[in-house]
Amino acid sequence: MRIPTNVIVGFLGSGKTTAIAKLIDKRPEGEKWSVLINEFGEVSIDHALVESRLEGIAIEELGGGCACCTLALVFKPLLAQFVRRTKPNRLILEPSGVSHPANVVDILRSPNFAKAIDLRNIICLIDPKDFEDPRWRDTAVFQDQVQLADIVILNWTDSRDRELIDRCRTWVESFRPPKQLILETSFGEIDLELLDREFNTLRFPLFDDAHPSPEQPGGEMPVLQPVSPDSHHDHHHHEDEHEHHGSNAKESPQPTPGRPVRFQNSDADYDACGWIFHVDDVFDRDELLDLLGYVHPIVRLKGVFRCEDEWWTINRAKDGTSYAPSAYRRDSRLEIILDRKTPGWDEFESKLLACLQPKVD
Repeated sequence: MRIPTNVIVGFLGSGKTTAIAKLIDKRPEGEKWSVLINEFGEVSIDHALVESRLEGIAIEELGGGCACCTLALVFKPLLAQFVRRTKPNRLILEPSGVSHPANVVDILRSPNFAKAIDLRNIICLIDPKDFEDPRWRDTAVFQDQVQLADIVILNWTDSRDRELIDRCRTWVESFRPPKQLILETSFGEIDLELLDREFNTLRFPLFDDAHPSPEQPGGEMPVLQPVSPDSHHDHHHHEDEHEHHGSNAKESPQPTPGRPVRFQNSDADYDACGWIFHVDDVFDRDELLDLLGYVHPIVRLKGVFRCEDEWWTINRAKDGTSYAPSAYRRDSRLEIILDRKTPGWDEFESKLLACLQPKVD
């Protein structure tokens, strides 16, 4: 039996991960769902925000680029292995917010996957504030996320002006063929029945060559490397690396107390930096949230941290910031994405380390 599959697309900070987490809460009792999340940054955050919500959920995260282009050849074997291993009743894919979705859709519809995957509705979430910014609205990625969607959901409508929401809706209505549904919501609330509502329209991208797949040897898995110790502090490097079982990739270096591991990723448009801290590192919550709540400019910031009173998540997108207790307990981690290059990661890391509470002997 083919696996019902949905793709949830949307720009950085549109609310995709929150929407998926809320869909998981509504899933039919006894169903096993598998969720594959692609992040531009190297450090996995979304699984920490989603994975502990319910049993019967398998989360896999592919970081360090876009599944549509730089990671396209890695995406295929990873997806196949993930489906075989988890045997889900439903599969949900969340491409990176800076990802052009055409190649992902082509992969799902290709002969190798179409036998196992029943691609159902593609849902695009939009923050109307992104529509207002021509830097995002006029890009091929933003437009084709809308173009390829069967259903477009205007999110964040509780905190956006009515006039802006209406202009965004009018813009979405201009796409051809027309969207099957254009809905409004807040806090990522999506009706479960939208995943399987039947439509017959076949959609094609406006910019199908915007993210061509790279030429690289098939099956070669990239090794996620920390920042070079030659250009940054020595705590960004760990000598004791071993081969992964069954793959030619190496294990990432591990953090030690007070010495996080840092990963960076960038392309022509974005600069990302992430940190993983040892589980024994404890942060001063007020100092940390002050730092992360006001640092600017950022396009996206996600983190989960062990603080003195509780584990906390922080989630920032543009002008919106939210905090919540977290059930994740494995380590503290942070990912920041900028829309410009910066030489300031070392300085920012020093400020992060200053938020750590002194160790008690």
